[in-house]
Amino acid sequence: MPASEPPPLPLLKRIPPGLWTALVWVVAAVQPIVEYVLMPPRNEYSLSYPRDGLDSLTAQALLAVAFLAVLTGSALLRRRTAVAYGLVIVGTVVSSLAWRQDEILPLQFLGVDVALCYVAAARPRRTAITATAGTLGVLAGYLVLRWAAGGEESGTASEPFVALTAIIAWLIGNSVHQARTHTAELHARAAAQAITAERLRIAREMHDTVAHSIGIIALQAGAAARVVETQPARAREAMTAVEHVGRETLAGLRRMLGALRQADQEQEPATRDQEPAGHDQGYAQAPLRPAVGLADLEPLAATTTAAGVRVEVWWQGKRRSLPADIDLAAFRIVQEAVTNVVRHAAAGHCQVKVEYREDELVVEVVDRGKGCGANPKNTDTGFGLLGMRERIALLNGRFTAGPRPGGGFRVAARLPLPRAAGAEPEAKAGAR
Repeated sequence: MPASEPPPLPLLKRIPPGLWTALVWVVAAVQPIVEYVLMPPRNEYSLSYPRDGLDSLTAQALLAVAFLAVLTGSALLRRRTAVAYGLVIVGTVVSSLAWRQDEILPLQFLGVDVALCYVAAARPRRTAITATAGTLGVLAGYLVLRWAAGGEESGTASEPFVALTAIIAWLIGNSVHQARTHTAELHARAAAQAITAERLRIAREMHDTVAHSIGIIALQAGAAARVVETQPARAREAMTAVEHVGRETLAGLRRMLGALRQADQEQEPATRDQEPAGHDQGYAQAPLRPAVGLADLEPLAATTTAAGVRVEVWWQGKRRSLPADIDLAAFRIVQEAVTNVVRHAAAGHCQVKVEYREDELVVEVVDRGKGCGANPKNTDTGFGLLGMRERIALLNGRFTAGPRPGGGFRVAARLPLPRAAGAEPEAKAGAR
């Protein structure tokens, strides 16, 4: 069985509620016919089901009509619940008329209780309350008619007990309805939270991917504009770097969009195959390379250094493979911190330290600039620091960011690491 298929329901839940109603009602209606009419005479005798109760053609016709009404109502219980429930009530009343009864006995009413339980469980509360009120009204009608006819009670009236069974059936069905409603609300809330979390993840990726590249492009373009007349070769070199970074950023965005669209392609393969090749083809052709990680720190440092802010990368400890989420988060922390240095710190260089410890990964970025937020004209929304905090919180790590006592700014993150099975040779610690 495919993993996507839900497990089969238990046998009792696979039986339609209308079939349960018909089964219970028919068994309750056939039992007195078999016991008091078809079986040989015994010493026992029932006042409610006299042996000659069905001798007349009228009684037999009424009983047939009762069966027809109940079976029809049972068949329509899911599609036209109100009409179907009314037919079950009518069939039960007609059955009592066929036996010339002046009250409805509890056994005959069990089918009505089953139908009422379904109505309360599957239909809105107003419909269920209306059905329950109608049922209690029918039972009260029996009492009123019997009292109006001057009948004397030879024992305890059955209507209060039957009414109690109807109320219990409504309570059971209402509890099921409330449980289903609560479950649906939980599922909707979980879906909304999942959508929000995915939106935040995409927002972080978009911010971390684009912000650094735009900062580099701005620096290189500004440098080219300043030396375009005096040093054309350097201006050409800067614009070439702008073109390279721009293409890399565009390729990264295409890969991200392609990954986001991949789920739709898997869910609707037939529809996607029928679509003509066009604008979306560019996303499909973009290779979905593995996510970036700490292995990409050297190219990041080289690009930033070429833009005018020297980045020194220091490695400490034994470098080893990391889980993908930790590797990506660590790289994004460094990328965003370096981007902030380029945009806000007005510093000529910064230091990046990556330390592999036995049980955690320490990432630190420091500079000697004026610090983020020191510029009163800075209108940055702070999404970068917020995104870094969110990334670290999702991995149960610790994050700190703030001005240094001696000047500059410091960003540090500690990410817990699982036990590594193997380790790469220890990297040489030193400035790059």
